[in-house]
Amino acid sequence: MTPLTSLQPDINITNFTVQSAFEANPNATTIVHIEVPKGVFLFLCLLSLLENILVVVAIAKNHNLHSPMYYFVCCLAASDMLVSISNLIETLILIFLRHAVIKHNIPMVKMMDNIVDTLILCSLVTSLSFLGAIAVDRYVTIFYALRYHNIITQRRVVSAIIGIWLASTACSIIFIVFSDSHIVILCLIGFFIFMMVLMLGLYIHMFVLARKHCQMIMSQQKGVRRGFSPHQAAAKLRGAITLTILLGIFFLCWGPFFLHLTLIVSCPKNPICLEYFKYFRITLVLMIFNSIIDPVIYAFRSRELRRTLKDIVLCCSH
Repeated sequence: MTPLTSLQPDINITNFTVQSAFEANPNATTIVHIEVPKGVFLFLCLLSLLENILVVVAIAKNHNLHSPMYYFVCCLAASDMLVSISNLIETLILIFLRHAVIKHNIPMVKMMDNIVDTLILCSLVTSLSFLGAIAVDRYVTIFYALRYHNIITQRRVVSAIIGIWLASTACSIIFIVFSDSHIVILCLIGFFIFMMVLMLGLYIHMFVLARKHCQMIMSQQKGVRRGFSPHQAAAKLRGAITLTILLGIFFLCWGPFFLHLTLIVSCPKNPICLEYFKYFRITLVLMIFNSIIDPVIYAFRSRELRRTLKDIVLCCSH
């Protein structure tokens, strides 16, 4: 692994690119990346951090939002915060190094580089995992509405949340420790493809059969004790639409990052690939943008969450 030498703002995944470029051209020491002003990074990171903190606080405050889906949404917001925090730390360190506020100590910079990488990868894995958990929750809600509370129990939700965080953290550390191996990148790409195919399959099945299932629920309006009314079923379908939008935004914002990883494995020395690697900073901006747009989607699609967020903002303003 290559540390952040020469104030080059790359994470270790990008260092594969740097290594490959150096092997292709021994006279080159690094790839010249298309720079994004540090002030832009700081603003986007702080905006994302503030938005996602508000989402977590709103869900914690409003008891009407204490449901499995919103627990997963809360974890997704926490995952988005990791992207903001990691890029915020990296940007501040680069500014401090450039202005000699802190000394350029290679072991220290390498350690911070590894921490930033771990946070970014942990955010990636947890985001995919919680999007998958939300997809499963929506699927059970629509197709097993009358048995929902028996299937999605509090204990299972808590176990899933703890398991996802622990597994994601462990995987992120392993990815960084063995980041010199392309097998690690292939595993990450494989996980991304698997989760996207899984969620796409669940959502297609949901929307193809949702209308028929809602009609079935409407025909069973006999006050089933633990079931959902037609109005609730429609609300759950709206929740599935919301998460479909989140999935689409995630794919658009993280897709270039996975294309970056794919090119590192498939054509690290190709001039066209090296040209694409120059835009990695833009890819980071897209990753941060995903964590900014997610809370906007939550608020836009959920009247209850929107009302709670409004109350919190008005309370803080007074």
